Amino acid sequence: MKRAGLAMALAVALAAPAAAQDLVLRAGHVVDVETGEIRADQAITVRDGRIAAIAPWTGDAPEGARLLDWSAHVVVPGLMDMHTHLAEEDQSADLAAPLKATPARAAFVGARNAAATLRAGFTTVRDVGAYRGFADVALRDAINEGLVPGPRMFVAGGYVTVTGGGGELTGLPEGSVVTPEFRVGVADDQAQVRGAVDRFLDGGADFIKVIATGAVLTAGTEPGSSEYSEAEVSAAVEAAAARGSWVAAHAHGAEGIAAAARAGARSIEHGSLMDDAAIAEMKRHGTWLVADIYNGDYIDAVGRRDGWSEEILRKNTETTEAQRAGFRKAVAAGVNIAYGTDAGVYPHGDNGRQFAYMVRHGMTPLQALRSATLDSARLLGQEATLGSITVGKAADLVAVACNPLSDITCLEREHVRGVVKAGDPVPMP
Repeated sequence: MKRAGLAMALAVALAAPAAAQDLVLRAGHVVDVETGEIRADQAITVRDGRIAAIAPWTGDAPEGARLLDWSAHVVVPGLMDMHTHLAEEDQSADLAAPLKATPARAAFVGARNAAATLRAGFTTVRDVGAYRGFADVALRDAINEGLVPGPRMFVAGGYVTVTGGGGELTGLPEGSVVTPEFRVGVADDQAQVRGAVDRFLDGGADFIKVIATGAVLTAGTEPGSSEYSEAEVSAAVEAAAARGSWVAAHAHGAEGIAAAARAGARSIEHGSLMDDAAIAEMKRHGTWLVADIYNGDYIDAVGRRDGWSEEILRKNTETTEAQRAGFRKAVAAGVNIAYGTDAGVYPHGDNGRQFAYMVRHGMTPLQALRSATLDSARLLGQEATLGSITVGKAADLVAVACNPLSDITCLEREHVRGVVKAGDPVPMP
């Protein structure tokens, strides 16, 4: 009996997973985004993907722990971009490009984009839709299963949009065929909106993206024009809330912004033509603003170089500086602001370039960094587990070559020296 018991105990011990090896990061400096303090020469202990301890470096890592030496670097929390499009082709002059990409190619493109984003220090993104329905869901799941490297993703699945609206493929060559997978969320009244919300959530979306106004990059639509009524946005909000989810509203025009805020949208995407009344509604309702104030310059430069349509270039010119002026007012008014860039309009991995624009247009460097850490976590409802270097939170950490509170451009990918996501060091190029 003793022999059998010993054999059984040995079998159980062999079957049980070995305890994970602790990771100890020696950080030259650590930025506390909650207080704005910078602490020198710290040891961050990571266990099972979470931060287990933070203390002054004593000279040695505990026996058996893996040491990661970031003593020459400044360490910030994993960065977060709340407006990306990882799962599709980059924006170009060819409006039919999404139709030309096979699902297999789209998967490879998404994997490339996800890896570039992660290596740039962005460990979490909110991916706000792809033309091919549920492509972002598949990419999120592939990352979660360890099939491809990439950031933690919260995804929309696609776009709830009116027929021919800002979330449709328009301006296509004659004879183009748009198959049903590109029109999952087309909805033209309140009942259809509710149905579209259910389709996306049934398909694995984490939240809902509603195209409330026309779009800069969609042919035949005008950014200032509302495409859904307040009642229709409310229908989406109510349907999402009934299933424990929420709505991000693409809205450029002031009327559409104010209506979406009143309807209960959790965030306004772009907000390009916001006026004082729209800003007041966002402030009143606690609505988040996610304004992509970098990429107007990219669109103008690259769009003119590469022959993007005159319509798109015109709309970009009409919205770029107006958006930045509105952003400055929103900052001054105390509107909730999270970091979002519209990555995919410009190359993935360049997400950090927007930080300098946010500082230029009214934020302090600490506010800009918080927008991409603590505040983005709050927008996602994940502040208990993400957004700061705090014991108990996910070990999402980025080493940069200089102090971003002195020079915010230190957060651009050229200065990223190392990335850890959920306790796992990311192979860097």
